[in-house]
Amino acid sequence: MLKSMTGFGRAEKTVDGFNVKVNLKSVNHRYMDIAIKVPKYYTFMEEKIRQAAAKYISRGKVEVYVSLERIEGSGKTVVLDKDVAINYVNALKSLKKFGLKDDVKISTIAQYHDIFKLESDETDEEYVSNLILEVFSEAAEDFVNMRINEGKNMEQDILSHIDILAENLSKVEERYPQIVEEYRNRLMRKISEVLEDKNVDETRVITEAAVFAEKSDIGEETVRLRSHIKEFKKAIDTDLPIGKKLDFMIQEMNRETNTMGSKANDVEISRIIVNMKSEIEKIREQIQNIE
Repeated sequence: MLKSMTGFGRAEKTVDGFNVKVNLKSVNHRYMDIAIKVPKYYTFMEEKIRQAAAKYISRGKVEVYVSLERIEGSGKTVVLDKDVAINYVNALKSLKKFGLKDDVKISTIAQYHDIFKLESDETDEEYVSNLILEVFSEAAEDFVNMRINEGKNMEQDILSHIDILAENLSKVEERYPQIVEEYRNRLMRKISEVLEDKNVDETRVITEAAVFAEKSDIGEETVRLRSHIKEFKKAIDTDLPIGKKLDFMIQEMNRETNTMGSKANDVEISRIIVNMKSEIEKIREQIQNIE
C-alpha cells in the first residue's frame, strides 16, 4: 500500500469554552521537514506536536497550523504589581517639596501601564495541551487517509506502466535472437558481393557473427531487468514507507535499459528501448511523490 506525500487533513473541536482547529498539509520532499505554527502562548507545544507527528508521517514537507480561541473569557488575568505601584505613588508624592499640590489619584497611577501584568490561567495549560494533541491526532488521521487514497490511485498508475515495461521487455527478448542471424546473413551477402563469389568461407562468417553476438549480448541485462520488475511489484505491497527504495530500484531499471539500448545495435530493439525509457520516466515521476 503506497502513501502519497501530498495530503491535507483538518480537525476542529469546541469544548469547555475552547475552540481548537488543526490543519495539516504536505508536499513531496526528500526527507521529513515539518513546520509548526501554534498560538503565541503555546509555543511549548511545538515539540510535543513534532513528536506526535512522527507517529503518522515519515517523509514529506509538512505544515501544521494550530488555532486556539477562548470562547468564554480571555483566559488571562490582570495582576497589579504592588511594588511598582507603591514606587510610583511615593515618587509622585515627593513632588510636593517643589510646591506642587498633592492630588495623586487612581486615574493618575493607572496611566503607568507597567504596574499591570497579564498572566495566563495556570490551570488551563495542561488541559489545553492535551486538547490540542487530541485534535491534532484527529487531523493527522484525516491527513493519512487522504495520503492513502491518493497512494492507491498512484499505485494503479505505476503498476500499469510497469506492466507495459514488462511487455516491451518481452518484445526485446523475442527480437534479440533474430538480430544475430540477420547480421550473419547480411555479412554473408556483403562478403559475396565483394568477392563476387558465392563460395564464401563459412568459418569466417561464423567467427564474425560470434564476435557480433558477444558484443551485442543483452541477455544479462534482460534477466536483471526482469528481476527488478518482479522485486518492484513485491516492494509495493507493503505498509512501510517505500518511496526511497522504489526510487533506487527505478534507477537500476533505467541503467539496465540504457545498457541494452547501447549494446543491441538493432533499429527495432532501439525503438522498443525508447518506449521502455518513456514508461520508466513516467514511473519515476510518480515515485517522487511517494512517502
